[in-house]
Amino acid sequence: MFGKRSDGKKVKDLQIQEKAISYFMPQRIDAVNYFTQPVKCEYIDKFVLEEKKKTGVHFTYTELMIAAFVRMLHERPKLNRFINNCVVYQRNHIAISLTIKKKLTDDGEEVDLKFYFKGNESLYDIKKVIDDEIAKHTSFSGEEHETTKAAGFLCKLPNWLFKFAMACVRFMDKHNCLPKKLIKASPFHTSLYFTDLRSIKLDKVFHHLYNFGTTSIFAALGKAKYLPAKTIDDQVKFEKTMELGLSLDERIADGLYYGNSVRLLLKYLENPSLLCERLPDPPPTKKELKKIKKENKKKSKNK
Repeated sequence: MFGKRSDGKKVKDLQIQEKAISYFMPQRIDAVNYFTQPVKCEYIDKFVLEEKKKTGVHFTYTELMIAAFVRMLHERPKLNRFINNCVVYQRNHIAISLTIKKKLTDDGEEVDLKFYFKGNESLYDIKKVIDDEIAKHTSFSGEEHETTKAAGFLCKLPNWLFKFAMACVRFMDKHNCLPKKLIKASPFHTSLYFTDLRSIKLDKVFHHLYNFGTTSIFAALGKAKYLPAKTIDDQVKFEKTMELGLSLDERIADGLYYGNSVRLLLKYLENPSLLCERLPDPPPTKKELKKIKKENKKKSKNK
């Protein structure tokens, strides 16, 4: 409370510009930069077909994109930072938020999902997490999602009380006293918000960053189209390409860091087989070590 957060730790070793920039641009919407990154479908399509023939597993574009984002956030930790009340925090987990419709109709119910990762998961691990979570919360007979429960409760309040409740939530979030349960339920407290507009046949958009919450990156993948590309021998050919619209909080990293991170993302999207291998488990945190020691003491006492 008032300094400590359940979802991140304050970054102390900042350069002068890194610390000062959030005071010049205190709101996230002030600091958003927009960037378009073309993504060739050729490598992804080839991988999806080969994996399906080889293992019988079918990967979707959403699963591959999320896996690439998770690996990028793991290897480029500055992108997993957020700024709250002009203070920079390093997030202590990787979370990807996604909004889906239970039914692709105008009045189809929307569900906000948030997937948690350590960063070392393989593509197969990530697919299982996504499939399990979507299946659990898109079934019409399934359990109600935590976000839906929280939003449903608040929306039942009279307008004046709802407005007051939201003002309280914003104040609590700004001053680091928002309960852990609410942070967990909120899709806006996430490393990256992703939307796959291919599913509704739309081109990419540049989505705004929310001032509420901690989202520093919003990524929107557009539908595939054939765009002209120049070959080595100066010929022009049309390639199946998607455009990725990125909205980035410039306060958490500089242009060079962002540029190298996007190049890393493309590396994984152009060779998705690199995502199939699970990375070594990260070393345990101080909190985890304390928990392990307590468990070992209990075991030794029981013996």
